[in-house]
Amino acid sequence: VPLFFFLRFLFQRERERTQQGRGWEGGYPEIVKENKLFEHYYQELKIVPEGEWDQFMEALREPLPATLRITGYKSHAKEILHCLKNKYFKELEDLEVDGQKVEVPQPLSWYPEELAWHTNLSRKILRKSPQLEKFHQFLVSETESGNISRQEAVSMIPPLLLNAHPHHKILDMCAAPGSKTTQLIEMLHADMNVPFPGMLWTALWRVGMPLCWVVFKFLNIFLSSGDGTMRKNIDVWKKWTTLNSLQLHGLQLRIATRGAEQLVEGGRMVYSTCSLNPIEDEAVIASLLEKSEGALELADVSSELPGLKWMPGITHWKVMTKDGQWFTEWEGVPHSRHTQIRPTMFPPKDPEKLQAMHLERCLRILPHHQNTGGFFVAVLVKKSSMPWNKRPPKLQGEPVEPREPVRSSPAHPTEGAAADPAEPESKAVSGLDDTDITERTENVENSGSKKDGVCGPPPSKKMKLFGFKEDPFVFIPEDDPLFPPIQKFYALDPSFPKMNLLTRTTEGKKRQLYMVSKELRNVLVNNSERMKVINTGIKVWCRNNSGEDFDCAFRLAQEGIYTLYPFIKSRIITVSIEDVKILLTQENPFFRKLSSETYSQAKDLAKGSIVLKYEPDPTKPDTLQCPIVLCGWRGKASIRTFVPKNERLHYLRMMGLEVSAEKKKEGTVVAQQSAGSCGPPGDEASAEHGAEPAASADSSEDMSPDVSVDAAPGPSGPAPAEAALPR
Repeated sequence: VPLFFFLRFLFQRERERTQQGRGWEGGYPEIVKENKLFEHYYQELKIVPEGEWDQFMEALREPLPATLRITGYKSHAKEILHCLKNKYFKELEDLEVDGQKVEVPQPLSWYPEELAWHTNLSRKILRKSPQLEKFHQFLVSETESGNISRQEAVSMIPPLLLNAHPHHKILDMCAAPGSKTTQLIEMLHADMNVPFPGMLWTALWRVGMPLCWVVFKFLNIFLSSGDGTMRKNIDVWKKWTTLNSLQLHGLQLRIATRGAEQLVEGGRMVYSTCSLNPIEDEAVIASLLEKSEGALELADVSSELPGLKWMPGITHWKVMTKDGQWFTEWEGVPHSRHTQIRPTMFPPKDPEKLQAMHLERCLRILPHHQNTGGFFVAVLVKKSSMPWNKRPPKLQGEPVEPREPVRSSPAHPTEGAAADPAEPESKAVSGLDDTDITERTENVENSGSKKDGVCGPPPSKKMKLFGFKEDPFVFIPEDDPLFPPIQKFYALDPSFPKMNLLTRTTEGKKRQLYMVSKELRNVLVNNSERMKVINTGIKVWCRNNSGEDFDCAFRLAQEGIYTLYPFIKSRIITVSIEDVKILLTQENPFFRKLSSETYSQAKDLAKGSIVLKYEPDPTKPDTLQCPIVLCGWRGKASIRTFVPKNERLHYLRMMGLEVSAEKKKEGTVVAQQSAGSCGPPGDEASAEHGAEPAASADSSEDMSPDVSVDAAPGPSGPAPAEAALPR
């Protein structure tokens, strides 16, 4: 199965390259970027300002520029931005390739704090210059580390308009492929001092932080169907008809309605599509507003993204069939067309009602205005419960009362027609505040309906049709003898939520310990029979095979250290920037290689897992200005770090070390160090291996330094030979 998905991924990548004119030698013929029906349709609807049609079509025929977003904690993101602007972009300013000046990447004017950029540099050009190749390697490595994300520019708009904060709860509907989801997660975790924002799920290993999963506060609905993607999905040119939008309208309206039901009063819902078609855009919003009977209203977000160019939503449109027949109102649609065309596809007929909707508050992004894809966004605010949702639902164990019949909206006639596809299929409460939801869920949990905190089926490796059964998620019992030694060894704060620790086994030794939020624990315990959980929790501890010899069987895991660190009150060593460079580039540096301050903190500690914390010095602006927390091991006379390779390279770059792509031997990467930035690390390349803990056999972390410093020759002699730690 993994091989199948990998091959499919390669095929899709190659297909994209082919469509952009960079495919296999003698590949498919170039698709003609013309569609007369498309042009006729949008010229008739007048969504493009007068006099701009030619620019609009010309932009659609051009390849979409590459855009990237700097991710992660805000303090770390600022360091990456500083590195990009003051190093890589500066090297490109006066660069010429094949006699032409290279276009330096530019920030997206509307994205806050210059954390998103776009460039027209192609892969072909990137290979023609050492400076460009270096820039390309930087982007590749930082993307693999999760510090830079490739994301289309217009896709970044919905999370910004959602205006999410750490205390919010978010439901991301229609979330594939996940770039907006990741962006939302980063917004929740912008402050690294907040270990567990009010979110529910932890999974994304590449992001490396807890993330939002479910519930009712802010909603982001993105529906991908379309013609706004012509610049990257070339097939749309030959396949486009109005039938796509006609078929999707009912589904989109049902999804948006369901989202509105789940939203609490005062919450914000963002509806967005990559379609320019009002049948998928304004028609869905108008119908949703009409059936809400005042419970929803469009928010005016015109001033929330300064620099973004957009067109206001339209208030009048027509419906066209795939064969080019136009209809201006529902009454004119013949009965034979009622299964294809629905009354909700037309604008409201009442002028006062239409004006009160303020459809002009919707945003339509046209490709030629800022060299982007086409896009549509609408932001709705919930003022009260939806008219059919007036009572809270009955949870498990509560008596069920007869339900009132669902009220039909007069705007949705059903006589003589098929059932309205836009009518919601199910009804659920909205308007419950977060406290009510949490308390009701906890009551169910405390009723004892789930035993021993097991949140899944018993462990089994029996092969199913499409893979193996997942091991269960098992919460650590309150009286489990596993936890007290951990608590004592790391002097965990009394506020540490130990009830939120879980593992993936019900038998034998527990190898990995994961941590989730309180909200997610409730979801897992009470819904394990209704959903299949593939992955959750952030790994915070890993078992050492010989851990019992070091007072604690579990060492800290780098993946979850930023979440765990605020609770740890012991075994913390504050290190200097020079110490960090040595620790990340050498296997097991002896104490004497580190600063005297570091040695004085380490010498009295017992052997075992430790936290290495770097705090920036604001009086030295030329040094790294973001805090770093690393997992380490205090050996007999040395210290080593347990940090994955990509994360090591990331920190080294941020500290000014040039990490090249050259490999001197298998499994090693060279870091070029300028003279004077950090003195030569000396000629002792190894430490006593007896101080090393044996990592768990099923640990997925790449702990080896795999990095060497190729330092400029100094008074101490030449640079040391590189050494890679055994796996």
